[in-house]
Amino acid sequence: MVRVTDQAFLQYVQSGGQVETTDWMPDDYRAKLVKFIEMHGNSELMGVLPEREWILRAPTLQRKLALTAKVQDEVGHSQLIYRVVEDLGKPREQCLADLISGKSKFHNVFHYPTKTWGDVGVIAWLVDAAAIISQKALLKCSYAPYARIMKKICWEESFHILHGRDVVLTMMNGTGEQRELVQEAVTRWWGPLMQFHGNPIAKDEDPMYVWRIKSQGNEEARQQFLDGYVPQIWELGLTVPDPKLRKNDDGVWEYSEPDWDELKHVVTGHGPKTQERLEFRRTFLEQEAWVRSVVLAQAA
Repeated sequence: MVRVTDQAFLQYVQSGGQVETTDWMPDDYRAKLVKFIEMHGNSELMGVLPEREWILRAPTLQRKLALTAKVQDEVGHSQLIYRVVEDLGKPREQCLADLISGKSKFHNVFHYPTKTWGDVGVIAWLVDAAAIISQKALLKCSYAPYARIMKKICWEESFHILHGRDVVLTMMNGTGEQRELVQEAVTRWWGPLMQFHGNPIAKDEDPMYVWRIKSQGNEEARQQFLDGYVPQIWELGLTVPDPKLRKNDDGVWEYSEPDWDELKHVVTGHGPKTQERLEFRRTFLEQEAWVRSVVLAQAA
């Protein structure tokens, strides 16, 4: 049962109030913030790996530069987000240790391989589009420091989407083989995209929504994604691999039920690229430990 003090806090955040780092907050609220924001930071950090491996294989110098800039942006986002977690009481080193040990999670889409340049375009276009829908909703987060950094993150993510769309448009105006690569990528990523916003849990049953850490329900976000991007996919002559996908008379998108068992399996560390990518992070942290030691010593 929520204590009186907790209830007053709950009413405050649900009515639109925002909380600063130095304000009193219930332990449960703080714990939920740390879990949610830490996963976001993990996802930004791990999210560079599917695209990083394509920098040297990008088809032109312009594409190499754009992809390099995108990767740099995502790493920068992770540093901003981990800083917010630190202010809530969890050190960055512990966040990274929990990530590479598998104790904490990162988003489902970053557990899968990028097989072709078509995947790179679709990730930047559609995966980042799904992400920015959730991120824009975080601009209204009840925890003010998190909401503030989302302004910069959303602004930069919008450019990533434009980059991805440009890659896809170029390929769709290219050869038949290039168009086929894009279609294969859309087909490959559609399942993870439909899982991206999570189970269609009722808002009043989602503690992240109840505490107004999120200001949007999972299904609401998924519907917004479908509404914004399915017409664009169709306009390019691409096929969505779901025969049940349609917009009904009430303006609601109907679709095949996503594989929620697969989602759970993947985010708990069993994705096709999970362990390889965690091992990369683990090795990198060990090799660069001396840099962090020097920087921290100078800061002290």
